[in-house]
Amino acid sequence: MLALRQVCLFTLRRHQARTLCSDLLLSQINGCTHEDEVFSLVGRHKARLSEKHVGVALNVLWQLQKKRPFLLRTSDYVRNHSQFLALCILAENKVEHMEDEVIVDTLYSILRLNVEGHVSLVKVLVAEAWKRLERQVLSLPALSKFALCLYKQHRHTSPLIGQVAHIVDMKLDSIQDIRILSVLMISISEVITESFRDRLLHKAEQLLEEKDEVHFNYARRILQFLQNVKLRYHPLLEKCNKIFLESASQLDIHSISHIFGLYEQLGFDNAEFRLIAKQLLSETVDDHYDPETFAKLFFSLGPMAGSKVRERLLVTAVHMAEEFSSHQVLMILKTMQKMKCRNSHLLQKLASVLHKNLDGYHVLQLVKLTEYLVALHCQDLELFAKLKMLLLGYLKSSVIPADFAAVIRVLAMLPSLQVEEMIINKAAAVLPQCRLHHLNCIATALVKWNHHGQLHWQNSSELCAKLLQKLNDCGFQRLQKANNLNLLLEELPYVNGEWFEEVLSEETLAMCRHLIDQITWANVLPLSFFLIKSDHRCPALFDRIASVTVENIDKIPPSEIYFILFLFSTLNYDPPDNEEFFKSCIQHLTSNLSHLEAYHLVLLAHVLAMAGYFPPVLIMTIFNVSFLSTLDAQLKVLPETVKKRVHLSLMKLNRAVCLECPEFHIPWFHEPYCQRVFHNSMSRINSTHRQHIHRMLAEILGGNHYSKISVLTPYYYEIDFECVLDINKTPISYMAQNIPLDGVGGIHLRHDIKDEGRKALPPGAQRIALEFLDSRAFSKDYSRHLKGEPVVKKRHLEMLGYRVVQIPHFEWNSMALSTKGEQLEYLRQQLYG
Repeated sequence: MLALRQVCLFTLRRHQARTLCSDLLLSQINGCTHEDEVFSLVGRHKARLSEKHVGVALNVLWQLQKKRPFLLRTSDYVRNHSQFLALCILAENKVEHMEDEVIVDTLYSILRLNVEGHVSLVKVLVAEAWKRLERQVLSLPALSKFALCLYKQHRHTSPLIGQVAHIVDMKLDSIQDIRILSVLMISISEVITESFRDRLLHKAEQLLEEKDEVHFNYARRILQFLQNVKLRYHPLLEKCNKIFLESASQLDIHSISHIFGLYEQLGFDNAEFRLIAKQLLSETVDDHYDPETFAKLFFSLGPMAGSKVRERLLVTAVHMAEEFSSHQVLMILKTMQKMKCRNSHLLQKLASVLHKNLDGYHVLQLVKLTEYLVALHCQDLELFAKLKMLLLGYLKSSVIPADFAAVIRVLAMLPSLQVEEMIINKAAAVLPQCRLHHLNCIATALVKWNHHGQLHWQNSSELCAKLLQKLNDCGFQRLQKANNLNLLLEELPYVNGEWFEEVLSEETLAMCRHLIDQITWANVLPLSFFLIKSDHRCPALFDRIASVTVENIDKIPPSEIYFILFLFSTLNYDPPDNEEFFKSCIQHLTSNLSHLEAYHLVLLAHVLAMAGYFPPVLIMTIFNVSFLSTLDAQLKVLPETVKKRVHLSLMKLNRAVCLECPEFHIPWFHEPYCQRVFHNSMSRINSTHRQHIHRMLAEILGGNHYSKISVLTPYYYEIDFECVLDINKTPISYMAQNIPLDGVGGIHLRHDIKDEGRKALPPGAQRIALEFLDSRAFSKDYSRHLKGEPVVKKRHLEMLGYRVVQIPHFEWNSMALSTKGEQLEYLRQQLYG
């Protein structure tokens, strides 16, 4: 008995000593401040290392690398060290004894150290983690980290990811950590159903609302998820944007660049984030950067930089050009296109880099590269020749319709391309697999090549005609097979041009009408986009959009209401419950003013004004000094096209409020802006046609001095022709009124609504504005309905005292007015009634 007791005490003391020693070794490994210290400990105590020691050692190696800036990391040194290889062998031998979390942590650490996926340790760890996954013993943190490891290995659609998705589906309600959820969302994004996607979005919204502070990285992952599933979901986008604004002090160039890239892909923009990003990035312009960081700075700051900062960025880009990688050159060129910057010196430098690296680009990168170089008017013909050769090579071997169509599209941009018969034959073979926008790319290229005489082989015209007919047939067949409105709408944003308009536009509208019952609040926006682009009035679709909008107004983001209202206002359509429709939209907007950016409010107010609605709270919010200062700041960082549209909308809104709502006492403050715009503008009617009509008016009225050409009215409306008739409908000479006939550039301007132009008219006399309306003034459907802008113009000119005569192009150019005599009689009837 005594002997047994002595044996037990000896065993216990030995176990305690080993545990104490092991704990000490574990502390020593955790306390290492350099990789060589870890390797030294591993070398001295290799025989005593347990599975826990091995896991901790590999994790410490990654943590030490993680603390260093990216360019100062030494992953190659770590991976090639003999003790690292020893650790990997030990880990592989002890994997079955590892705890669940240790297995996942070890896998994560070695992947972050850039160990290849084919290495046996990676395979063994994945296999063991899979077993634990099947037994459902992994905790949620371990599950999310394992899912991330699989995602980093590009196993986006593997059965293993499917199992992860199944577990997440079952345990979704129990997930309360937004970090864990955001990782899982990205990892399983390519294997989930639409209903599961919606549950994930709802859960993410819920967790973001419950947490007071959320790290910006978690919000960035949610954006990545939205991009992966190709969904622009505004509630989450706005929540994530708010987190970025609150975390501004933590953002660096890399994170800002990533966020801008995701926003661009999701079609989302936020002026407040742009302002903060511009301020943060502008402070670092003169810092010294490596090529990767500078390329991200150029991408993020370039499009919104002022002239001085822009110049400094360009100088640095020229200096660094030869150090840029292939991807960085692509990023710089893309940004130059956004900036509309054709800096020849920088283009030459980048072209010289491209000459060396062209073979490193895959096909879609070559497509983008060609697109940017053409847009920037690059003059390097040798570079274009190389691009042409590579693209034609891809074209011959390509079997993917999307890639084939993309290559065809950019080849059509290149000058002097001699189109081989092979291209046409390959196009004919791939057509049945093409989506609508692929067909559109091929048709556009074919029409262009045929028009410019680039098809030189025998019977080329006949072959081209057959291919166009096959294109038309494939387009019709694809539309006729459509049974899901959402899938159809996914294809339509990228379809435009003459071929689609002439061949498929009517058929597409008919199919949308056929699928009218599938219109919901979730797809009214893309449908509105398509209808705006098509320029067709389709009462059945418009009425359905209006009713769905009213019924679901609280579900539609306020910023999206603009495009729905724009559809109705610009095409001048009143739905059956017009008042209720506009009232619902206005109420929804006015109750969410704080959620809308300044420039959004201007666009919304203008589109409402076109329809004759002037909500007092919206108008008084906009015409306020503080608001206009905020708007000015936002406009400085917005893209040039948006900036111009907002400036023009504000001017038109200011004009509409002054004319239609004098009770608001809003001053007219756009005189300088209008003078700049009209100084650089050209008349809508060409000079030959204008002089021809002016001579006819002179013949009717009795001389040139009875009418004026291209008159600018008060509030800067331009009218084609103006004349004055007295109470007896007798023309009044402008000489008699002492008004000069010719101003600068033939434009006549009256400076104020109360000026001599109105006072000088005899009692009962009337000004007549004669307007010639081209095809842009009418919808493109058979109704030829007058659109919103000319209707508003007529309304405002009448308020300014004009009788407005609008002459549609289809009447003036009709067979009924084919002779000068018939045209004279028509004009006489319009003027005198």
